[in-house]
Amino acid sequence: MGVHHSHSHSHTHSSAHDHHQELNKAFIIAIVLNLAYTVFQAIYAILANSMSLLADAAHNFGDVLGLVLALMANLLLMVPARKRYSYGFKRTTIIAALANAFILVATSAFILLESINKLLHLSAINSTIVIWAGLLGIVINAGSSFLFMRDRHADLNVQGAFLHLISDALISLGVVIGAICIRYTNWYWIDPILSILIVAIILWGTIGLLRDSINLILDGVPRYVDQAGVMRYLQELPGVTSVHDLHIWGLSTREVALTAHLIMPDSNLSDDDFHHINHELHERFRINHATLQVEKGTDSDPCGRAVIC
Repeated sequence: MGVHHSHSHSHTHSSAHDHHQELNKAFIIAIVLNLAYTVFQAIYAILANSMSLLADAAHNFGDVLGLVLALMANLLLMVPARKRYSYGFKRTTIIAALANAFILVATSAFILLESINKLLHLSAINSTIVIWAGLLGIVINAGSSFLFMRDRHADLNVQGAFLHLISDALISLGVVIGAICIRYTNWYWIDPILSILIVAIILWGTIGLLRDSINLILDGVPRYVDQAGVMRYLQELPGVTSVHDLHIWGLSTREVALTAHLIMPDSNLSDDDFHHINHELHERFRINHATLQVEKGTDSDPCGRAVIC
């Protein structure tokens, strides 16, 4: 029985470090811009007597906290492995992604309650202030979201940041539309109704993030990994008669690990074979860390879990 540990990386350490630095800068820019806008928005919401604008400010503040969590997680990705933490602190990115999803749900619930309260107690607002504050919010949030456009499918934390900012832009758009309509019709019920619809859009976009982060924290197979395809690929390797104990899980929101036992009665794998397998697992299935154990599969083999697994 032989055990081989082999790891495949798509980038060099230096390029990965540079990429992390770029993401960190994007997070810092988004945090500074959105925190400044949140303070501005809260002040002018009070001046305009607009609960929807104030609720939007509260939602923006929640998103700033989410961005801070995502930045902290991305910084921890750069911390090297150590004796008692052999994978470093990569798993904190999953915790941050889950926290971001909960923040989105919590702030959406707050907006929903505020919208219902305003619908039951209609009041006049200064539509001019609301319109200009909302337009500024659209520019800041939409502009900030472009910072995370490229990596939004590769990392749950980046996806969470992107969703936060897009949802903020949508809310600001809804606030502007509502204020324009109220300006010309005095139909004050438009504002809370639009807020409720926007909450529904936010929650719809959050379902996927919440599902994926819970799946990762439970060591589930990442959604984008074809588990059946991985099994077929390993089973079809020359000399492999069966595969068992196949485990695939997320080390972080952007790195995937695999372990598997290969039954090879009449052959073995060379270093070149291991290198080729790891390369294929990375290119075809986005698996970064693979550990393969080769067994002969004889009756005397102490690892007889092929029947069980």
